[in-house]
Amino acid sequence: MTPLSGAARPEALEGAAKFTVRDLDFYYGDFHALTGMNIDVRENSVTAFIGPSGCGKSTFLRCLNRMNDLIPGTRIDGTITLDGEDIYGPGVDPVDLRRRVGMIFQQPNPFPMSIYDNVAFGPRLHGIKKKEELDQIVEQALMRANLWKEVKDIMERGGLTLSGGQQQRLCIARVLAVQPDVLLMDEPCSAIDPTSVQKVEDLMAELKSSVTIIIVTHNMQQAARVSDETAFFLQERQGEPAELIEFGRTAEIFTSPHDRRTEDYITGRFG
Repeated sequence: MTPLSGAARPEALEGAAKFTVRDLDFYYGDFHALTGMNIDVRENSVTAFIGPSGCGKSTFLRCLNRMNDLIPGTRIDGTITLDGEDIYGPGVDPVDLRRRVGMIFQQPNPFPMSIYDNVAFGPRLHGIKKKEELDQIVEQALMRANLWKEVKDIMERGGLTLSGGQQQRLCIARVLAVQPDVLLMDEPCSAIDPTSVQKVEDLMAELKSSVTIIIVTHNMQQAARVSDETAFFLQERQGEPAELIEFGRTAEIFTSPHDRRTEDYITGRFG
């Protein structure tokens, strides 16, 4: 296995790696967007990706469930393994990968259907048809998303009628209903109110015992509150590829970073 670069310090990691990324470069056509990415994401933890806008955080996140495959002309060099399996290897089904590696987006995006049908959508797609089984899956997913008590009596109401924070937790329940191993969250709290932010943050703390979570956030306080480990991304000059500057335990990254650029960003000197 390729040794870790200086950006990803081995002593920062404990437990088994869920994702292992080695020497990853990513391209949009001729544009070199990411370079030299080396990181281990530990299972049953919350890992935060931080950095200025446009520094490749969301691009890298989408590499982890191959959503970038949907963009014509993109390609990667290097390897990403999930539980030891190369996710870009021959025979890997991207659709099945995206079931295992679910994604929550910045804007809540419930389907234009009932609360129940939103959560049951994935299980039905994967062949579950019996109402009793679907009922159990829907209830358990909504309970795991801390939404069941709020919606159990209005299950036939449209998902779009819920508040923004409830919609985001509905989307989380929709992903949880297909039993993912990993939950990718791309700024999941930027479009919801502070009370809902607290609920989503509490939910992450509860879920990480069973699901590995990776969150992109511009909110330094949120990264410090919710994550076990933090990765700092930076594009130093316009037109150059973004890099992973530093990765380690969140407490260390925020109190005694090893790289001056990390300290400058966290203390607000730039970005």
